[in-house]
Amino acid sequence: MMEEVVLNVENRNLMGKKAKKLFAEKKIPGIFYLGKENVSLQADERRVRSLVSSHATHVIKVKFQDGTERRAIINEVQVDPVHGGIRHFDLYGIREGQKIALQIPVLLVGSPKGVKDGGILQHSIHRIRIQCDPDSVPEHIEVNVAELGITDSIHIKDLKLEGVKVLDNPESAIVTVVPPPTIKEETPEAAAAAEQPAEPEVIGKTKKAEEAAETEESTEKGKEKKKE
Repeated sequence: MMEEVVLNVENRNLMGKKAKKLFAEKKIPGIFYLGKENVSLQADERRVRSLVSSHATHVIKVKFQDGTERRAIINEVQVDPVHGGIRHFDLYGIREGQKIALQIPVLLVGSPKGVKDGGILQHSIHRIRIQCDPDSVPEHIEVNVAELGITDSIHIKDLKLEGVKVLDNPESAIVTVVPPPTIKEETPEAAAAAEQPAEPEVIGKTKKAEEAAETEESTEKGKEKKKE
């Protein structure tokens, strides 16, 4: 089951552009959502980064300054597109008895037979969205790919998950072993034709042909003038 970890947070007074001052203090701004209750907060940058970068999903026990504790999950994280640092995070509070919807990472296990035969492993879905009780959330979803041959796939509908409802399309392929790319062999005739140099344009012949055409055009115009 999902591991529950603790995140200590502080109430945040700096808002908008002023919140940038928090980065100098190694703090990350965030918001805790629980229905209509929204609390602006801040947390240690290293702690937030460790939770976000983890390959497991966590139910977080959020500890506020006044001693209050609330369970939550990380709902969204904003990352700086240039430097890659975390700029903001959202926590989604969990009410007692409430089912939650979240994305669970997919972990591939085993070495496919099809890859040993020259195929290429194509991992298409890295997270699967599910709904379940907070205490029934798996840290990740294991997908055993050892028996996959070339052209074989594992779809979402093939998963055996207990106590959870999958919200994604069951027909979607999580992983496939695709055939190796084919290299088209060049025939001897095509190779010989490619080696033959292109016939050079003879400037003299072209010029004579243009002069002959001009002479013929002048003759035709003269005949038409005599008829008139």
